[in-house]
Amino acid sequence: MARIRKKHSPAFKAQVALEAAKQAKTIAELAKQFQVHPVQISQWKKQLLDGMESLFQNGSAARQPDPEKVQAELYEQLGRLQMELAWVKKNLPREVESRRVLIESSNSQLSIRRQCELLGLNRSSFYYEPAKETIENLRLMRRIDEQYLKTPFFGSRRMAIVLAEEGEEVNRKRVKRLMGLMGLEAIHPGPRTTMNNPDHKVYPHLLRGVAIERRDQVWSSDITYIPMHQGFMYLTAVIDWYSRYVLSWIVAVHGVG
Repeated sequence: MARIRKKHSPAFKAQVALEAAKQAKTIAELAKQFQVHPVQISQWKKQLLDGMESLFQNGSAARQPDPEKVQAELYEQLGRLQMELAWVKKNLPREVESRRVLIESSNSQLSIRRQCELLGLNRSSFYYEPAKETIENLRLMRRIDEQYLKTPFFGSRRMAIVLAEEGEEVNRKRVKRLMGLMGLEAIHPGPRTTMNNPDHKVYPHLLRGVAIERRDQVWSSDITYIPMHQGFMYLTAVIDWYSRYVLSWIVAVHGVG
C-alpha cells in the first residue's frame, strides 16, 4: 500500500524554519516536536535564510530611483547648463587681454586647453607674449623725443626728414609708428568740431585778474615724462604758484614693449 505524503502549509514551514534558525533547539528535537523529518527541517531553514537575503536585496532595489526620471532630470540640468554657458560666452569681454586674465593656470580640475575653449580664446593667444621694442627702436624713440621737445609742430613726415638728414635709415611709416607708440602728435590747429550752446552755463576763469601775492594762494599740477634707457618714467608734480615750491610729486614707471 502506497504511503500518502503529508503536506504542510506555508505557515507551518515558516514556523519550523524560524525555530531552526533560532538554534534554541537541535534539529532532532525540532523533528520530534513537529513530527517532521530532520532533513526536511534543514531544507526549510536553508530556504528561509536564502529568502531573507533576497528580501533585503529587493528592498534595496525598491528604494532605487526611477531610471527614466533620473534621465529626465539629467537632460534638464544639461540643457540649463548649456543655456547658461551660452549666456556667459555672449557677455564675455571682447578684448583678448581681458579674457587672458580669466585663465587659472593653477586650476587642477580644468586644463588650460578646456578653459580656453570655455572662454572662446585661442590657446596660442593665451601663451602669446608681445615682442619688446629693439634697442635700435628705443634709440630712435629717444632721438624723436628730443627733437619733438624742440619742434613740437613736426609731424611724422618732417621728423623722418630730419632723421634721414642725420644719417638714420628710417622711413615715414616707421617714424609714424614710433611716434604713435610714444603718444606724440604734431601741434597744429584742428577743425572746429563743436559749437557752444548758448543755453549752457559759462563758468568764469577764477584766476583772471587775480594777483598772486602769497603762498598757498594758488596751486597747480602738471605731468611730463622722462625718457629712460628702456621706456619712460612719468612725473606728476603739484606746484605753488607764488613760491614755485614743489609741494608733492610722484613717479610712475612705464616700460615700452
